[in-house]
Amino acid sequence: MKYQVLVIGSGPGGYVAAIRASQLNLSVAIVERSELGGICLNWGCIPTKSLLKSGQVFEYAKKSADYGVEIDGDIKPNLPKMVERSRGVAANMSKGVQFLLKKNKIDVIQGFGKLAGNGKVEVTGEDGTKTIIEADHIILATGARSKQLPNLPQDGVKIIGYRKALTLDKQPESMVVVGSGAIGSEFAYFYSSIGTKVTLVEFLPNIVPNEDEEVSKQLGRSFKRMGIDVMTDSSVEKVDTSGNLCIVIIKTPKGEKTVEAEIVLSAVGVTPNIENIGLEENGIVLEKGKIKVDEFYRTNVKGVYAIGDIVHGPALAHVSSAEAICCVEKIAGLSPEPIDYTNIPGCTYTTPEVASVGLTEKKAIEAGYEVKIGKFPFTASGKANSAGNNTGFVKLIFDAKNDKLLGAHMIGLNVTEMIAELIIAKKLDATAIDFIKSIHPHPTMSEAVMEAAAAAHGEAIHT
Repeated sequence: MKYQVLVIGSGPGGYVAAIRASQLNLSVAIVERSELGGICLNWGCIPTKSLLKSGQVFEYAKKSADYGVEIDGDIKPNLPKMVERSRGVAANMSKGVQFLLKKNKIDVIQGFGKLAGNGKVEVTGEDGTKTIIEADHIILATGARSKQLPNLPQDGVKIIGYRKALTLDKQPESMVVVGSGAIGSEFAYFYSSIGTKVTLVEFLPNIVPNEDEEVSKQLGRSFKRMGIDVMTDSSVEKVDTSGNLCIVIIKTPKGEKTVEAEIVLSAVGVTPNIENIGLEENGIVLEKGKIKVDEFYRTNVKGVYAIGDIVHGPALAHVSSAEAICCVEKIAGLSPEPIDYTNIPGCTYTTPEVASVGLTEKKAIEAGYEVKIGKFPFTASGKANSAGNNTGFVKLIFDAKNDKLLGAHMIGLNVTEMIAELIIAKKLDATAIDFIKSIHPHPTMSEAVMEAAAAAHGEAIHT
């Protein structure tokens, strides 16, 4: 059978591409070798948020007396039950994607898809049967997997990746987490929240290294208060797994340190799934280990496109989805606006949460901007204090010459739900005055944005 659009991969890039193509009246099929919804839905974004919620509920329960709620008896975390809930949430969401694909009349072809040239894709089923599917436009959305380091070979037992970290059948007493990006920090927080002794190792000078330095330092302080041993400017040199415990040799600024742990979690990033999908055979150009595409995700081969974690740009679900829509709308003959990669939000769902968009203070200065900075601490927020969680702040960076927003950086309760306001504002070239004169509701966490803008003008009321 021949389709107008064939998508390989059903993650947040693939299934969104397929649905948008169907909405534009194109005939569509999607090829998936595993679960519908891809890694994000089944083994990433969604199940991790479920585990994190379990960790937060456990912490709330321990502190219930602070809120005037008395709980008699022992409060214990039950990791298998938490995992069971997490897998259930992922399964339901996967069924949701299945429903959406069916609703939009998209054919789902189970198997491994490989480019076969001249608008053809070879699909190998579980039983080894090969089928050729034809399409006018083929979109590669094969995603990524946990990166393996030579000195951290994952065995799935003692040295694990994020997939195994989601499904441990027993809570480890101790864990070393290598890498403090969103994945590493979230797992460090979760396991520490339920009582595991966690050591977090980061090669760079700050944890969550892509964030503004003030945010990084605040999260580091929060982690240390939890009991997490945070080691920056450090690297894992060797792991001995021959005994009952992992013997982890860590190089630090003060010399080598040995840490014993039941589990070592490697969270040092992801590797794109570009092997054996026919790239070399079809002459598709790669650039620094990823597929080279133009602003509408066209490869150098006519009719072949690539989106998501296999192309350059942030390896984030929402970026994949945006690329999918842009790509398909171009295929359909519309005039989509190319994605502005300077306005991509990043979120880390620890407690406190971290959310940001645009330039950090350091990068803004390096870029030659004269900056005006406004900060508002959540210690001065009525809503944060009422919630019993006033850690963190909002930090806004403005161009001193025209008052336009350059970057927004937040750490605190529910800030991942607050960042959208800043994304829209930045897209519309909003100024500090625009924020100041936009009345925010009280009491909310979001009014901290207005207050931070006011602080940039020396007009903050509550600080």
